[in-house]
Amino acid sequence: MSDTIISLKDARLSLASNAGVVDILRGINLDIANGETVGLVGPSGSGKSSLLMLLGGLEKATGGVVSVLGHDLTSMDEDALARFRRDHMGVVFQSFHLIPTMTALENVATPLELAGVTDAFERSASELAAVGLGDRADHYPSQLSGGEQQRVALARAAAPRPTILLADEPTGNLDGVTGQAIMDILFDLRDRHGATLVLVTHAPELAARCDRVVYLNDGLIADAAE
Repeated sequence: MSDTIISLKDARLSLASNAGVVDILRGINLDIANGETVGLVGPSGSGKSSLLMLLGGLEKATGGVVSVLGHDLTSMDEDALARFRRDHMGVVFQSFHLIPTMTALENVATPLELAGVTDAFERSASELAAVGLGDRADHYPSQLSGGEQQRVALARAAAPRPTILLADEPTGNLDGVTGQAIMDILFDLRDRHGATLVLVTHAPELAARCDRVVYLNDGLIADAAE
C-alpha cells in the first residue's frame, strides 16, 4: 500500500450562510494509499462528511488541492467530475438514494448502463446475489426494509468495480444487528474488488475495522492513528 492515490494539500471548504461565510474545512493535509481503508471520525459538525464530499468531487474545495488518482478535482467542472465518479468511484450514503420507480436490479444496473457496460443487468444480478438479495431483484425500494435498501445501495456502488469506495455513515439509519451485517458486506465488497475504502462513521466497532482512523475536530485533523 505504498502508492498514494488520494492526496489533500491544505484543502479548505468555506460556504456562504445567512450568518456569513462559514469555514467548514480549515486546511486538511491527508494522503491515502491504494488499498487502504480509512475511517473518518469526530463529533457532529467536525467536517467528516464535508471531507468525504471533497474526495468524491461532490463539493469543490475553495482552497488548496484535492488530488485523486492523479487528477486535481478542484480544476474539473461538474460534467468532468460526474464522469470521473462514474469511472472510478462508488459512493454510499446514509439514506440510500435509490430511485423509487426502479426495481433493485434496475437501480444497480442504471450507472452501468450510463457507463456503456454491455452486461449491465447480468453484473447487477451478480452483485445483488453477493449482498444476499438475489431473490429480491424485482422488488421496488418501498418493498424492501432499510437494511435491504442499503444492500442495494452497496451493490450499486460496487457494480462498476470502482477503484475507490466512499461511504458516509453507511450504518447510521439501521439497527445494531442490521448495521453489523452491512459492515460485513461493505468490507467484503472492499476485499472482492480490491478497492480503497474511505468511510465516515460514529460507530466505534466500524472504525476499529479500518487500517487507519483519522479524527476531525472543528474542520481540522486532530489526530491520525494507525
